Amino acid sequence: MLDRTLIPESKQVNEINFIVPKTQQLDNGIKVFTINAGKQELVRIELVFENVNWDKNRPLQAIAVNHLINNGTSSLTAREIADKVDYYGAFLQTDYGADQSSIKVYTLNKHLHEVLPLLWSILNDSIFPQQELDIFKQNQQQSLKVSLQKNDFIARKTFANAVFGDSTYGSDIGIEDYQALEREELTAYFKAAYKPENCTIFVAGKFEEKEFGILNAAFGGEWNNDDASVINHFTFDSQVTGELFNERPDAIQSAIRMGLRTINRIHEDFAGFQVMNCLLGGYFGSRLMANIREDKGYTYGIGSAIVSMKDAGYFFIATEVGAEVCTKALEEIEKEISLLKSEAVSDEELDLVRNYMLGSMLGSLENAFSHADKFKNIYYSGLGYNYYDNYIQTVKTISAAEIRLLANKYLNTNEFTKVVVGKK
Repeated sequence: MLDRTLIPESKQVNEINFIVPKTQQLDNGIKVFTINAGKQELVRIELVFENVNWDKNRPLQAIAVNHLINNGTSSLTAREIADKVDYYGAFLQTDYGADQSSIKVYTLNKHLHEVLPLLWSILNDSIFPQQELDIFKQNQQQSLKVSLQKNDFIARKTFANAVFGDSTYGSDIGIEDYQALEREELTAYFKAAYKPENCTIFVAGKFEEKEFGILNAAFGGEWNNDDASVINHFTFDSQVTGELFNERPDAIQSAIRMGLRTINRIHEDFAGFQVMNCLLGGYFGSRLMANIREDKGYTYGIGSAIVSMKDAGYFFIATEVGAEVCTKALEEIEKEISLLKSEAVSDEELDLVRNYMLGSMLGSLENAFSHADKFKNIYYSGLGYNYYDNYIQTVKTISAAEIRLLANKYLNTNEFTKVVVGKK
């Protein structure tokens, strides 16, 4: 019988098995990557499109098109599209990212014959009705006005623009950008971006050759869209460093966001940086949480992260603290960074972080959908599954000395952008 008075034995994760996708092509050349797993007759089909034709004077093109793409075709209204999707028990979702935009459909296999032609019509015959665009512009302007009253939103917006300038990663979008949106520019962007040569399909779920045939029949022929496009790529000037203080005299709390542009997933130091970040502020037991939340009581939460994108990466620390302790909080953050650079982490603390990171990786692979998402991460970085092998090996073997070297190499606070919104 199990003795519940004894603590279960703790073991480190030794191996993580990934489901490698099957690679195929539709008749028109669209690449299809399939994670065929699961017993339920359920599938997620995601069509991903690279963002194109960046124009700093029209920063909302890709965002608005992705948001409005399922709001009407020449033969169906937004309401009729929604009703048809609901009738088949399917779910349609659009996602915008700085590098790619996508449209996903979740459906039962038995309804693929009906759902996929509907999706094809959305991707080839969306007309962006003026009424839907007007509603979008009104709602987004109102949402932005509300967000601009929030210190953390202003800090995030200011930080991104200081680090990345007027690129898609840092564009300082304002009310006037929504007001300037025109239906004609959305239609033009739609025809340039949503076309076969700019599309990759990721499938996850129970998906055999029969289902692939249905997908090919729906999307493997000619599409209506074929305007000229250039995939976005960015180079960056020096970021704005030092402190950017936006004073708000009535603030009860001050928002802090600080960090810098840095390496992304393709760099050999990225996995080690992730371990270093986890120690500093990447999980609930991190040093920043232990000091600034648990010990000092300055905040409900503080964290740090390293984010990888196609043309850059960035590291940031973010929190909201009582306005009266803002300066002290900034000092404590710098103190924790200094300690990470000057003192070796203990074996006990490092083992805790190792177990947390490996457990989180294992826990994030709970179904076919999450395996497909993990594959997308490496696919769009031009990497193979050896990236995850190297990541796991780094987490398991990185030494305290290596972490200290990485902290000194990448966490130079003199190069940080430090945004404070509120009072000091």
